[in-house]
Amino acid sequence: MSKSFGLGDVVKQAQELQQRLARMQEETAAKTVEASAGGGMVSVTVNGRLEVVSLRIDPQVVQSGDIEMLQDLVLAAVNQGIRSAQQLMADEMSKVTGGLKIPGMG
Repeated sequence: MSKSFGLGDVVKQAQELQQRLARMQEETAAKTVEASAGGGMVSVTVNGRLEVVSLRIDPQVVQSGDIEMLQDLVLAAVNQGIRSAQQLMADEMSKVTGGLKIPGMG
């Protein structure tokens, strides 16, 4: 005999998945990733909400007076931090959805 699922079962499963996704998003928002540029001369920490929560600049970069290099290093570190945080979110979401691509969620 095959087990048939009613609409109520589908709705219940969708609600459970939605709850698991919401929990995962909350938990991932609290996690952080670190990234750096220039051999660690500039480093950032980004959370799961894609917010930069800390930025560290080695004093030697400032002393050099090379503002363009400093700007490039900050941009590179921030962009790498954002990419790493996005990957963290994608990895966590994949655990919840079993790799299922959900429109608007990834």
